[in-house]
Amino acid sequence: MYKYLFFLTASAIPGAALAQDSTEDALAEILAAQDANAPEVQPVDNGSEQVTIADQPVPSITVTANGLGTDIRNTGQPVTVIDREELVSIQGADPTRALRRVPGVSFSRNGAAGAFTGVNLRGAGSEQVLVLVDGVPVADPSSPAGGFDFGSLLTGTASKIDVLRGSNSTIWGSDAIGGVIDISTRADTGMQGSLELGSRGTAFASALAGVSEDEFYVGLTGSWYETDGFSSAAAGTEDDGFSQMAVGVTAFYDITDDLELSGHLNMSEGQLDIDGFPAPNFILSDTDETQKTLRYWGDIGLTYYGADLTLRARYSRADTDRTNRADDGTLSFESKGQMERADLRGEYRLVGGLSAAFGYDYQRNQYETSFDSFAEADIQGAYVQLGWVMGNLAVHAGGRIDDHDYFGSETSFGGDVSYGLKDDWRLRASFGEGFKAPSLFQLFSDYGNRGLQPELSTSFDLGIEKGRRGTGTHFALTGFRRDSEDLIGFVFCTGLLPSPCSPGQFGTYDNTDHARAQGIEAEVGIEVMDTLRISGVYSFVDAEDRMTGNELARRPRHFGTLFADWESDFGLSLGADLRIVGESFNDAGNFTQIDGYELLDLRAAMPFGDHLEVFGRVENVFDTEYETVSGYGTAGRGVYAGVRAQM
Repeated sequence: MYKYLFFLTASAIPGAALAQDSTEDALAEILAAQDANAPEVQPVDNGSEQVTIADQPVPSITVTANGLGTDIRNTGQPVTVIDREELVSIQGADPTRALRRVPGVSFSRNGAAGAFTGVNLRGAGSEQVLVLVDGVPVADPSSPAGGFDFGSLLTGTASKIDVLRGSNSTIWGSDAIGGVIDISTRADTGMQGSLELGSRGTAFASALAGVSEDEFYVGLTGSWYETDGFSSAAAGTEDDGFSQMAVGVTAFYDITDDLELSGHLNMSEGQLDIDGFPAPNFILSDTDETQKTLRYWGDIGLTYYGADLTLRARYSRADTDRTNRADDGTLSFESKGQMERADLRGEYRLVGGLSAAFGYDYQRNQYETSFDSFAEADIQGAYVQLGWVMGNLAVHAGGRIDDHDYFGSETSFGGDVSYGLKDDWRLRASFGEGFKAPSLFQLFSDYGNRGLQPELSTSFDLGIEKGRRGTGTHFALTGFRRDSEDLIGFVFCTGLLPSPCSPGQFGTYDNTDHARAQGIEAEVGIEVMDTLRISGVYSFVDAEDRMTGNELARRPRHFGTLFADWESDFGLSLGADLRIVGESFNDAGNFTQIDGYELLDLRAAMPFGDHLEVFGRVENVFDTEYETVSGYGTAGRGVYAGVRAQM
């Protein structure tokens, strides 16, 4: 079993020695300059090291709140940023090991490494989470629900991960029901590389090379991953392997002091061994089936940085081609999906702390499969968001209108407020609406229904926070609720009056379901001593189907992570992560229960000089047997060791 994935991501950033996104860097400098003449604001950071420009701390920037970049202190929306330093300390290629540290995030995986991995935010399904890489939507338009598979994403080329929890279609349009996850590509100068070997024949290598001059930066990233794996079918004995290769180029060039040209190009090719449901029993078991995936995505853009105006225009495209082959190597299924998008985003900074963020985007989705002829759908939208930042108070409110080829128009509204109190405490609240357009499969396949309406959601949350994530004493407590309606599900035609089915259909998709998710998220971090920090996140998520009263499938009510990091005076660092997940149900009818589980990972790293580091970890220390999807296997104990170098 092989899965090859190439990422091609090039980056050219103006003059920065370390720049994961030049737009964010430029905005950070603008905000830092504004802060120099502004009243003192209680800082709220994402845990990364602060830099200073003109004796002013450069703010931590997130793109998920307003689409262009904003100081994380000045949004009432719950945002978590995991930077490159934290990704490196966690170790490994699997991004879910890092996302475990984000409150409200749970996972399900259909077997071994590389298999479909769904990420749920606050009980929202994985297809209701908008996933971006360098700002480009990367979901597969040809997949049945149009979601993103985190099984094909590795951390080797990532510089940081932004996670916004809560509906935010006001800024992002379709798919942002549960939230937004944005992965930024690495763009450092010099040369860096790492190699890791471990259990089940696993090897993971990544490399980066970047150069910069006064007006540009160009960087290359690459990674390679291979493992023999284990049987995806829990009852199986045949290993299902996975391999992935990735290369990336990202480029930024300063045309003038105020105008920047940027671009990314990505390519991936992969092949994955999968288990299926062979005759005559049609139950999950060992097979020799494979899936090959070819992906391209990238963008080209032009950004203007003025004293009061930031404006960015961009064209992006993402293609996903999949080929499945049966045990005998014959073609069993083929699909092609394509997304093209043009967008314009801007922010105008007015006097007195007032600002206006605005944007327009046009997106075309296309698909074709072995069983479905070519089809496409267009959607376009525009938004305006007004903001006011004065002292410790920040307020935003905005609206959006979208127009789709088939369901017509949809409006979305949202707003947030953040207020800094004494002793580094902060109150925050947000309200947001979300929608998800029907997927092309749901509209045009043999089971399609062209009369489908978009899925809709309304969410709000209220929280209090002290300090900054990753440093000093940090505490955050957030309560949230999201109500969803017109959720799309599969229905059988028999007995339905009026029937949504077309002649000849025995089943179709229809807007039938309603759901509610509510709960609490808690975060805490304490520096027990100068060399030891202990942190934890806990989530209670009550996700319910309002039509039946059942719990939503594969949504545990209780889950959390405890993690600790210790560093000696001579450089040795030790760490541990304990993941605790409560029970859930595997199916919508709540007939099959998935037991809860606990996983303990241990890790260590030791530098030798300024350019070399050795590291290692043990995953699933106690060899716990568990499931996230009933009938699918999970990894047992694994031991890994590696070396990391830079120059």
